[in-house]
Amino acid sequence: MVVNRIADVFFALGIAAVFYVFQSLNFDTIFPLVPYFASHTISFLTFEVNSITLICMLLFIGAMGKSAQLGLHTWLPDAMEGPTPVSALIHAATMVTAGVFLVIRCSPIYEYSPDTLSFITIVGALTAFIAATIAVTQNDLKKIIAYSTCSQLGYMFFACGLSNYFASIFHLFNHGFFKALLFLSAGSVIHAMNDEQDLRKLGGLVTIMPVTYVCMFIGSLALTGFPFLSGFYSKDMIIETAYACYNVKGYAAYWLGVITALLTSFYSMRLLYLAFWGINSSSKKVLLHSHESNWLLLFPLATLSIGSMFSGYFCRDMFLGAGSDFFRQSIFVLPKHLTIVDAEFIPATYKLLPLCFAISGLIAAYILLNFFAAQYSSF
Repeated sequence: MVVNRIADVFFALGIAAVFYVFQSLNFDTIFPLVPYFASHTISFLTFEVNSITLICMLLFIGAMGKSAQLGLHTWLPDAMEGPTPVSALIHAATMVTAGVFLVIRCSPIYEYSPDTLSFITIVGALTAFIAATIAVTQNDLKKIIAYSTCSQLGYMFFACGLSNYFASIFHLFNHGFFKALLFLSAGSVIHAMNDEQDLRKLGGLVTIMPVTYVCMFIGSLALTGFPFLSGFYSKDMIIETAYACYNVKGYAAYWLGVITALLTSFYSMRLLYLAFWGINSSSKKVLLHSHESNWLLLFPLATLSIGSMFSGYFCRDMFLGAGSDFFRQSIFVLPKHLTIVDAEFIPATYKLLPLCFAISGLIAAYILLNFFAAQYSSF
């Protein structure tokens, strides 16, 4: 709550700045006027600054708090103490998605502030990478998935910074399915294991909870961007359009995105191995209590599994298809910022690299945990 109040101060200042410059808070009034205010300046904290850039920066810092970006991300893993269904809703449908949606919906303003777009790209790419490195070291089942959310939101933000709003909201849509699936699967495990969520005290659950295991396996593969699951279509498009910018910030975002794909695969495989495949380290009392969840818990998992498998394939043309009028006038991109067509023609090597890194992460985690478990745990 405290972290979000910090962000809300900037958000409120951004709204006040919008009203001061445009004399309105109505999108229909503001968006057509933005090009005419591209060189307009106002005084802020004794400095003369570009009004559009100021508005965009203030609104983005507010979005950083909502969507747990680097610096204002600390509340998200701590919020994991709450009930698991609440965690799933926060991450998949409500709070953390609000910041990304704000930036996408205000694209007609952000397109006229290249400095803010560059800042969003840097923050998003760094968040994606750093949150993934933190997730690799966590032992709390839900905190791994929480840091994974920070990382995936970083992908969405750097896509917005590169004016690739369509791929960003497509990833937001797909992410809702597999992240809710992962959280609810984690809740099923915690419920079955007498409220135990330390990975070091789990293991061997594949025989006890086969349905939950299959659901979490599908969610983890979708998260890593495994071919033909939902995350594959949106995350790879974000990474490819980053390369297609052909500038420094685009290349930096591309390589951070590729390395993050490797780390994402690593911690996803680590979670699956320690929770379901490894040797069970639970007490006898907990182990005797363990059981597969009933149909009331498994039905939502099965439903979300279907979405995690097929949402990317069936909705790709609606979100990203050339000539699709799904968004109509709600998203605006300047012609000079359009890279979604160029992304189709980048060298095949750079298209396949994220997939190769993702598969390498899966293999590396399996080998490390299966054959070098003692050295890894001491490390």
